Amino acid sequence: MKRTIVLMNMGGPNNLDEVKVFLKNMFNDKYIIGAPQPIRAMIGAIIVSKRLEIAKENYKKLGGISPIVGHTKRLVRRFSNMVDADVFYEMRYTYPFAKDILEKVKNYDEIYAIPMYPHYSSTTTKSSIEDLKKVAKSFGIENKIKTIDSYYDSDLYNKAIVERIKEALKGENSEDFELIFSAHGLTQRTINKGDLYQKHILANVECAKKELQKQNINFKKIHVAYQSRLGPMEWLRPYMEDKLKEIKSKVIVYPISFTVDNSETLGELVLEYGELAHELGIKDYRVAKAPNHHPYFLLNLKEIYEEMKKF
Repeated sequence: MKRTIVLMNMGGPNNLDEVKVFLKNMFNDKYIIGAPQPIRAMIGAIIVSKRLEIAKENYKKLGGISPIVGHTKRLVRRFSNMVDADVFYEMRYTYPFAKDILEKVKNYDEIYAIPMYPHYSSTTTKSSIEDLKKVAKSFGIENKIKTIDSYYDSDLYNKAIVERIKEALKGENSEDFELIFSAHGLTQRTINKGDLYQKHILANVECAKKELQKQNINFKKIHVAYQSRLGPMEWLRPYMEDKLKEIKSKVIVYPISFTVDNSETLGELVLEYGELAHELGIKDYRVAKAPNHHPYFLLNLKEIYEEMKKF
């Protein structure tokens, strides 16, 4: 039996020339911009034209490449040593796309597609799985694919979260800090249509809080906020910029939406919100790492794979 695991994520530019490709593909996704074609393409083109140069400048600050690329490659290398399958990764909006990876694995007997999104959303999980299955159908291998919707409530996953928070504490007293779980924003309209994302985020926060309690790690206060708002529509609240105004002195921010660090964590949270925190007079502002290739997260992925093999 020849098996392969395909880790699915949104992607990020491999170089500055790919920034436009990334933005164009993302804003042409029907689950990101809900308008029908050709209106969706027109809206996407307007957004890209407004954001392209700013996005390029932001990626220059990150070394001209999205952090998601290197972290994902390291994750794949380490995970490959733990399982009885060949491990690949594919990205929704940048190379390697589903068609690139499925061409390589089409002769495998079983394909285990694991989303790098721990919370289910039409804008992430559903979009990636639908795209993968559409490409798989063109190869006649759609029946080989097994996948899952979410894993935010996994004990191992939440242990990885707490370990990253502990790293950010650097041995200092947690009771001196407030903790913000920062989630990627989503329009309220999407949630009102029944998207499970916010429910999963809040449930994940409760799981992480329980793990913190188990380890006797107590913060002055724990918050949830939403980042990455775009455009005039109503998005999930509270907004991260408003939440930071409530912080008195010391805060640790954990990027609860992400399993792998990317421009939204190292760019937006570290650089942009870090600057805002300084302007607001916050004395100590720290952003914890995403799980990336932490041993607990690798074990979590292995556990997911072993469970998927049973069905």
